[in-house]
Amino acid sequence: MSKHLLKRFLLVLLITNSNSSFADQTFSFKSPSFSGIGYSSHIQTIENTETTRRQALEAKRLQDAKDAAAEAKNTNLSKFLNNFESRVYAQLSTQLVNNLFGENPQNSGTVTIEGNTIQYIKTADMISMTVTAANGSVTQVEIPIGQLKF
Repeated sequence: MSKHLLKRFLLVLLITNSNSSFADQTFSFKSPSFSGIGYSSHIQTIENTETTRRQALEAKRLQDAKDAAAEAKNTNLSKFLNNFESRVYAQLSTQLVNNLFGENPQNSGTVTIEGNTIQYIKTADMISMTVTAANGSVTQVEIPIGQLKF
């Protein structure tokens, strides 16, 4: 029985050896991180992915901040304060126009609003207005009086 078993074993061994190739077996890593082949492309791909993700997060953060600011401006209190401020400035503008053209017109005057100075001088044919902003920039406006009729 042992001879018969030995013969079978040798037969199986011969069959398996004839089907196998005798080439050298080599091992290589599939990841370029380990093998070094294509490593720079691999690193560039990783860097591009990280940069894209960082940019997306920054864009989302900025958009969230803009949305929060827009939401804060859209409250009823904010709307009321903006409307009130507009009406106050309209009233100040009306007073300035009355000083220039009202029943008792003034030929010159100065108004200071929030650090901005508005200076006006009225002559027979021209109104010269100088606006000096809080940062020091100056805007000069000259309006011919005879052309203000509609």
